[in-house]
Amino acid sequence: MTITQGEQPASEPAAGQSRGRRSLLPGPRSAGKPDKRASAMLVSGLLTLALGITALSLPVPYVVESPGPTFNTLGSDNGKPVISVTGHESFPAEGNLDLTTVYVDGGPNGPVTVVEALSAWLNGAKAVYPEELVFPTGVTKEQSQQESAVAMTTSQENAVAAALKELGTPFEQKMLVAGIPEGSASAGKLQENDVLVSVNGKPATALSVVQAELAAGNGAPVDVVVDRDGNNVTANITPSKTPAGRFILGVMLQYQFKFPFDVKISLEKVGGPSAGMMFALGIVDTVTPGDMTGGKHVAGTGTITPDGAVGPIGGISQKMHGARSGGATLFLAPAANCDDVVGHIPDGLQVVRVETLAEARKAVELAASGADTSGLPVCSTN
Repeated sequence: MTITQGEQPASEPAAGQSRGRRSLLPGPRSAGKPDKRASAMLVSGLLTLALGITALSLPVPYVVESPGPTFNTLGSDNGKPVISVTGHESFPAEGNLDLTTVYVDGGPNGPVTVVEALSAWLNGAKAVYPEELVFPTGVTKEQSQQESAVAMTTSQENAVAAALKELGTPFEQKMLVAGIPEGSASAGKLQENDVLVSVNGKPATALSVVQAELAAGNGAPVDVVVDRDGNNVTANITPSKTPAGRFILGVMLQYQFKFPFDVKISLEKVGGPSAGMMFALGIVDTVTPGDMTGGKHVAGTGTITPDGAVGPIGGISQKMHGARSGGATLFLAPAANCDDVVGHIPDGLQVVRVETLAEARKAVELAASGADTSGLPVCSTN
């Protein structure tokens, strides 16, 4: 999760007054007349100081990530439950399942000065990155916020799906063609709003099914059946190969769900996809009897797929520091982020490596039982 703090004025360091004795230049001079060389040196020094202060306050093309606040998915935000359920019995839970956030300064969120960048670089809880590694060139603040909001909405839907699958609750799931880039392998064969039915006869209700079938064919043409305006249409498509060696249909897919009850997530001024796993855990705890955490303070981060796979996120070092500052003692980290976890764990925080929602749930329930958690998976160097 990211929280942007742009539009903040940069503060200039105050120039201190010089102290000590005034030194006189050697040599004769007339009494009562100013020393021209001393005056010139004073003016030069003041100009140098002014230029130095100005340079330090100039913006630089860097982004600073800092630990942000945590939000308990079992609690409330601005007087509203973070997770509320309609159409299904819910059960109040104690303890914390905190999602973690990162403040992001720089890029479209407002300038970062030299002083701010240097200060962050010297702070072990912060990180400094070149702007182009974080934001696409030319992206505006409005575009960044819109993208972040869409990612948040998608993560919430995926979290509901993952939670229901974890609980064995059936629901309807489809994949819709949301876009077809020019030059795609599917251009002229598939259309926007087509609903995938099957790939080579395998029901295509999940992205993992499509990817597995394309990989099994090793680039061979596949028969893709779609529902187009109520009619089944078959297209024979030869997948394209990405630079990473993965075969794709070259379409943008969007999940569509129909859940048996409504889940509403209320969280203001927070965006991005990285709270998916913690949302899913919060939903599982909310709709099942008992208390998953046993009153323990747990935090974590990670994207989630409808199948329950936990994916990597950015700013995990800052999120671990934010979690510990918020009182967490157990932190759930995506396995794919382990390289960034090792060497950055704050004192007093146990970090557990997870790859699926089921693993995350198991870790929380083990901690809640009071059992020894030292045997849970951890991140290690290769």
